[in-house]
Amino acid sequence: MKRSLPVKAPAALSLCLSLALLGCQSVADTHAASKGRADETVASSAPQGTTSSPSDSRTATEETDNGSGAATDPGRVQDPAGFDAWVEQFRQRAAAEGIDRATLAEAFDRASYQPRILEHDRSQPEFTRQIWSYLDSAVSASRVSNGRERLAANRTTADEVTRQYGVPGEIIVAIWGIESNYGSNFGDFETIDALSTLGFDGRRQSFAQGELMAALKILQNGDIDRDRMRGSWAGAMGHTQFIPSSFLAYAVDEDGDGRRDIWGSIPDVMASTANYLDASGWQRGQPWGVEVTLPDGFDYSQTELSVRHPSQAWQAQGVKRLDGQPLPDFDQASVIAPAGAQGPAFLVGPNFRVIMRYNASTSYALAVATLSDRLAGRPGIQGEWPRGEPALSRDRIRRMQQGLNAHGFDVGTPDGLVGPNTRAGLRAYQRSIGVVPDGYPTQALIQRLTSG
Repeated sequence: MKRSLPVKAPAALSLCLSLALLGCQSVADTHAASKGRADETVASSAPQGTTSSPSDSRTATEETDNGSGAATDPGRVQDPAGFDAWVEQFRQRAAAEGIDRATLAEAFDRASYQPRILEHDRSQPEFTRQIWSYLDSAVSASRVSNGRERLAANRTTADEVTRQYGVPGEIIVAIWGIESNYGSNFGDFETIDALSTLGFDGRRQSFAQGELMAALKILQNGDIDRDRMRGSWAGAMGHTQFIPSSFLAYAVDEDGDGRRDIWGSIPDVMASTANYLDASGWQRGQPWGVEVTLPDGFDYSQTELSVRHPSQAWQAQGVKRLDGQPLPDFDQASVIAPAGAQGPAFLVGPNFRVIMRYNASTSYALAVATLSDRLAGRPGIQGEWPRGEPALSRDRIRRMQQGLNAHGFDVGTPDGLVGPNTRAGLRAYQRSIGVVPDGYPTQALIQRLTSG
């Protein structure tokens, strides 16, 4: 019997998400931020300690949402000597919430404070990463080749999961590949220790404590034992990096052995991942989107995920599919141009936004989409990226935001992160100087803005 615990409103779940909720990046659908701050980047990364570093899927034009979930806990630093007392207090709290004595003993009798986890939690990358650099590694030739092998080896399971949930096997395998390189590296931190450390002394203590309570419930349910409950420093677990609360809500016992095992059972991994996407609104039979060409004079202010029109409306503006075929029939489609007028453009539909519920980064979603296309034998991205553009440091972006404000193009308080507010201000500045207003920050544009 397949066991899962559906809930009404899925929230993004991967490590990449847990990085976000712990204060780094990530939420789902993007809307224009308020003007209180310039932009809070919520794109998240490939898993720390697995396929990439914390900044890997945050790009210079990443989607943001200033309403980024729960408030950040105070940034105080705790005395490590208080960890054991904190664990004892949490043990009592968990007992009051129904966690039995045996589970508490298993979890906490040898719980240990992990300074290395706090180093990860408090580190902030200096540079963003250009999207083509991220995609080069996320959709490498070896990842495509290995993914095709994994899909072929698990074809029966993939087809069954697709029948149940409507999610294509290549999408599931693409997420698997990007989250943990097909399970070769999904992190080796003990989840209980990681979440205990973050709950005691992390930047998002309340979030980590909630995930720690969920992890105790997983132990009590018998899905996994403490030693095998391993994953990222931020508490994401298994082949496709579920945080504990999402595991409780969406994990599935597909192989029928009585346990939901996202560490050792590929059927459980595939079904759990598909169940999450299905619950997030996956539309059976629809593609994620297509690469398109944009007409001369196209209004790049429309290239935000918050701008949605039927495919026919985009077609009426001159948006065309790159391969000459008709556009997919989307009721709610967006055009994105991650490198502005200098790079490829894409028409994306509801399923692209569903992928962003897994990890709310346009670069991540585009990586999953592109890798899934390659696994299915379709071509990858055909357009050329402006590869001569170097990565931007957060300080450089902050100076750009200061320059925009100084010129009267209000983007809010400079924060070194590019999102809808900053792109809108940059477009206004570009219009004022007579260049294509695509909102894409280049070194030359920033130099012009800040030097005069």
